[in-house]
Amino acid sequence: MFDNRDRSKAVFSPFASEEVSPPYSPHWEAKRRAAEALRALTATLVTSDATTDRLNALAQRLEQENAALGSQPRLYGLEAFIADGKHGGHGEINHELNALGGWSNPLSPALNMWLKGNEAFGTVRCGYAYEGPPGFIHGGFIAAIFDQFLGMAQLAGDNPGMTGTLTVRYHRPTPLNTDLSLHATLQGSTGRKTVVTGEMLMGDEVTASCEGLFIRPRRALLHTP
Repeated sequence: MFDNRDRSKAVFSPFASEEVSPPYSPHWEAKRRAAEALRALTATLVTSDATTDRLNALAQRLEQENAALGSQPRLYGLEAFIADGKHGGHGEINHELNALGGWSNPLSPALNMWLKGNEAFGTVRCGYAYEGPPGFIHGGFIAAIFDQFLGMAQLAGDNPGMTGTLTVRYHRPTPLNTDLSLHATLQGSTGRKTVVTGEMLMGDEVTASCEGLFIRPRRALLHTP
């Protein structure tokens, strides 16, 4: 499943196409599998009406697994994984660990994103773990998805930065367990500032829209070579 044949020869971009980039190594392949299992467990747990004894038994096993995994070597944060030298570059590692679009991060709703020219596209599906109003996605998660998606969309320009402001308009409640699409357009850059607008859609209906202002830092935030 993993394929890193050409990644040492060019800067890796996980947003080149709609197809999800394969894992860089067997390590990330295994971590993706574990993350998906944890997402599935979370989805089951939040909807479970199992007995108290059954839930306590599950908690005990999870505590034991966490203690065993915690005794293994650990790397804390993106820079630590890059410095270790065995896990790929910034692009590969962010593609795995990002809180919204990381395929090896069980907190991620598996947001898939890709670029075409100065436009960006994405897909996402949020289950009951992301519920706010009954049957609908929590507005905070919608804002977080936009933050990540519009932040990726600005890569279509030559002036990427960090979020300065994010203005979200909620047109209607966005349902859970529904395939959603996203579309964003780079509006332009002035100095260190870039403006991106985007929409979240259920079919042809816009459920939320957003404008993001991104500001390029004066100094690089990543210190690891």
